[in-house]
Amino acid sequence: MTGSAELNVVLTGFMGTGKTTVGRLVARDLGWTFVDTDDVIVARHGPIDAIFAEQGEDAFRALEREVAADVARSQHHVIATGGRMLLDPANADALTATGRVFCLAAGADEIVRRLTADVDGPVRPLLAGDDPAAAVARLLNERAEGYGQFEQVHTANDSPEAVAARIIRLHRSPARSDDGPRLPADFGACGT
Repeated sequence: MTGSAELNVVLTGFMGTGKTTVGRLVARDLGWTFVDTDDVIVARHGPIDAIFAEQGEDAFRALEREVAADVARSQHHVIATGGRMLLDPANADALTATGRVFCLAAGADEIVRRLTADVDGPVRPLLAGDDPAAAVARLLNERAEGYGQFEQVHTANDSPEAVAARIIRLHRSPARSDDGPRLPADFGACGT
């Protein structure tokens, strides 16, 4: 593939930042196929919370690597990844070879608000426990450096449609070629 606009669009970021919602809109507007890697895992292997409970996190991460390698072979796809998928170098290598990655970002308070409002959403095994807000803050801190390697797109103050339009504009523009950090100036304030 030659130009940025020919690459797949890959969305990463913490849970609750809008990867699936925005990804569906981007795919619709581009006329491309939408794939959610968590949905692929569920279709092939069953519910994610059951995989964590019965096989453990390491088994789930191995399934993510399998799915990343599979979807990386696609063209004209918008791929929403699990929140930790692209923090694994093997997955990042596979998906960046055929895609341009955008990291959706929102602050911890906004993420907690979205996740608690999504009562019909998926079970979030990494947030199990008495204090999901503390878990979100801890995980955001742990993942900040990994997420920072990708182009940041903040989602807290815009509608999903506006975020999707911004991603399409970015995708059609030349990819960043600098080797410097991709952290925005207000990185600490955004919570990712």
